[in-house]
Amino acid sequence: MSTAPKDAAAPAHHFIRGIVEADLAAGKHAQRRWAGRPGAAADHAGAPLDPARIRTRFPPEPNGYLHFGHAKSILLNFGLAEQYGGRCHLRFDDTNPEKEEQEYVDSIIDAVKWLGCSWESGKDGVVENNLYYASNYFDWMVQFAEYLIESGHAYVDSQSADEMRANRGTLKEPGRDSPYRNRTPQENMDLFKRMRAGEFPDGAHILRARIDMASPNINLRDPAIYRIRHATHHNTGDTWCVYPMYTFAHPIEDALENITHSICTLEFEDQRPFYDWLLERLAEGGLLQRPLPQQIEFSRLNLTYVVLSKRKLIQLVDEKHVDGWDDPRMPTLVGARRRGYTPEGFRLFAERIGVSKHDSLIDYVTFEDCFREVLNESAERRVAVLDPLKLVITNYPEGRSEEAFAPNHPLKPELGKRSMPFSRELWIEAEDFMEEPSKGFHRLYPGNMARLKYGYIVKCTGCEKDASGKVTAVLCEYLPDTKSGTPGADSVKVKGNLHWVSVAHGYTAEVRLYDRLFAVPAPGARREGDPEGLERDYLDDINPNSRQVITACLEPSLKDARAEDCFQFERHGYFVADRVDSKAGAPVFNRTVTLKDSWAARPGK
Repeated sequence: MSTAPKDAAAPAHHFIRGIVEADLAAGKHAQRRWAGRPGAAADHAGAPLDPARIRTRFPPEPNGYLHFGHAKSILLNFGLAEQYGGRCHLRFDDTNPEKEEQEYVDSIIDAVKWLGCSWESGKDGVVENNLYYASNYFDWMVQFAEYLIESGHAYVDSQSADEMRANRGTLKEPGRDSPYRNRTPQENMDLFKRMRAGEFPDGAHILRARIDMASPNINLRDPAIYRIRHATHHNTGDTWCVYPMYTFAHPIEDALENITHSICTLEFEDQRPFYDWLLERLAEGGLLQRPLPQQIEFSRLNLTYVVLSKRKLIQLVDEKHVDGWDDPRMPTLVGARRRGYTPEGFRLFAERIGVSKHDSLIDYVTFEDCFREVLNESAERRVAVLDPLKLVITNYPEGRSEEAFAPNHPLKPELGKRSMPFSRELWIEAEDFMEEPSKGFHRLYPGNMARLKYGYIVKCTGCEKDASGKVTAVLCEYLPDTKSGTPGADSVKVKGNLHWVSVAHGYTAEVRLYDRLFAVPAPGARREGDPEGLERDYLDDINPNSRQVITACLEPSLKDARAEDCFQFERHGYFVADRVDSKAGAPVFNRTVTLKDSWAARPGK
């Protein structure tokens, strides 16, 4: 069953879709060959035409957990492939041996699957499994590096890191040639092979592209392409002691995989000239087939009340400001899943904010509203009393109970109704009673009548208090002929409507009320009125009320909830059975989002 809103629009057009459609109309990629797996030009030569009209990819580094911004990229890349008859690859950019772990690989695979995306596709019984690891391309990368050395486009530099930095120049001044820039190809090849053989310590030499040290684009001033690293790799073990730089490896990975549209965020825009330069040199040497991949940049996701910096997210976890990477307050996909955010909500959000080349700040309420829309359609309704106060119906027979019937979903009558036990003693919300009512209060107070939703109309006759004067029970009488669903239900008109749970039949459960992790829209940013020179720490802006744990009284049917079952708790919001801490017969519930935005009117918004 679809859980998208009924009025969900068709995918919005944006500039990347325009590029793809223009390329398809021109037949730009129609003659590409595909050997059924990644490869150099020789591997694809003579192979059938590529069955994919386009190829995109999502290329995470396996050194952390995916966050909301990654979801935007995943849905964009997989969505384009699906829309235009293409394939999307999941590729692990695992070229850095010191930061990558299998734990992250597993979590990324799980997150992409959870979003509903698949790298397996095909027809006529032929299935492509487009799950790849950049480290499996190391042999090709070394071959390509050696070609650049032989053709005079790369050299081994023996400067220290500080010397290279000093000679790189600035945005206003050109760089200076390395004293090793004019080594012969034979000298460079000998040194590079000895680097590969492990003769030198880390940092002793580095392989650089030979381009232009006077280029106005600093990224073209002989960028590093291979460095020495004596480290064990999660996939290749101790096979290698030289590793490619990301900016060298990434375009090669795209080309080997026949990627047509290499989509990345705007911070890589200045790297595009090197991306194009490198692929052109390798294609000139007959190592890569044409047409070459095209890099296209779009703006990254920026949300109010959220930090997406990997450094800051690590700090939040390491310093125990949150309870791990899957804390429901974290903007990680494992946290989002545990919070009760849904793949359908992420898809709606991605379509709603669109794709552009201009940085913008998205209000968090836009994000939350997408999940409200989706959950309003998909989540069945249940009753939970979060701040319980006992209500005693003094004229209802002791020991007696009966059934009241509540719709599982008011918008979907086909889902039927469920039974809710009704008895003499009920739990109601403490806020639903006032001994001295304020103006406009229509719920229970002495002498006033209100409806117990799905049950009877009751009239408040008073209350009981403890020695300190705190109200411990509300006393009422019910009107026997006013039960919901009977002919007398409308015989008495009231304004107040209360939800309730039977004391004898309901049960208590842990409920976690999650809210925004940060209390201000721009955590750590300067604010109006701050003294000159003040630097704020984003940690000071953590919302102290972002997590409240309570014991609530729930209707009995909720005891059967399974992990990740989502519900609307009437009047309160949308909740999910925690996927980690829930047990059979004892689910723990997390609040996903409130029914309405409660932040708009807060100070500092």
